[in-house]
Amino acid sequence: MTAGGERYSALRWNAPLSEAHAEWLIEQLEVGSVNSVLDLGCGWGELLLRVVEAARDGCAGVGVDTDEALLARARRSSRGRGMERQVSFVGAPAEEWGRPAERVLCVGASHAWGGTAPALVALTRLVAPGGRMLFGDGCWENEPTPEAGAIFGADVMPLDQVVDRALKAGWRVLSLTTADQREWDEFESSWRRDGEDWLLNHPQAPDAGAVRQELDRRLAEYVTSYRGVLGFCYLVLGRGG
Repeated sequence: MTAGGERYSALRWNAPLSEAHAEWLIEQLEVGSVNSVLDLGCGWGELLLRVVEAARDGCAGVGVDTDEALLARARRSSRGRGMERQVSFVGAPAEEWGRPAERVLCVGASHAWGGTAPALVALTRLVAPGGRMLFGDGCWENEPTPEAGAIFGADVMPLDQVVDRALKAGWRVLSLTTADQREWDEFESSWRRDGEDWLLNHPQAPDAGAVRQELDRRLAEYVTSYRGVLGFCYLVLGRGG
């Protein structure tokens, strides 16, 4: 929110993903013996930090993002966990990154390459042979309403097409899960929480009207246009050695 305070402070990560679901996905990545992890579009780096924590001693992580405020939060978090020597955060466009890693995370960042299909092709160059990638992206789980289509545009694909594009790009789909309704409800509520808390404490502030309008619009869009329609899929993808 623009009303002040740290953005997304109520969010665990910027995706509809529960703690239990994240733990399961990390297990599917099989990080116990890897030396390198790369997170493209890492935001504040929480998922990257958890993956590196689960990996072997000596594993190095790199998070890449263009949002310096979120990267500053990521660096504070890594220092607070004593991981600043293991994990570094780089301000750069994800699509310009060229150094591969054994494990790659790309959750909610396909737009950097122009959408789901081109991202799945481009990312083959960044996963070392024999490596794995966690790819998370929006998808249609049900027929989109006209309103949902207008909000999210033509780049969102049905789930079956996401899988088809992954296979055509040369990936093997090692696991496929989607966010459930509880994960979506928690994500949307947490996304709005900073603004709602600020609004309750500053109802007469000069920008209170604009914040209220934005929050109300987001809530209305969710409950009337895309709740139960827009999905979010998590694919653990593998490359042959």
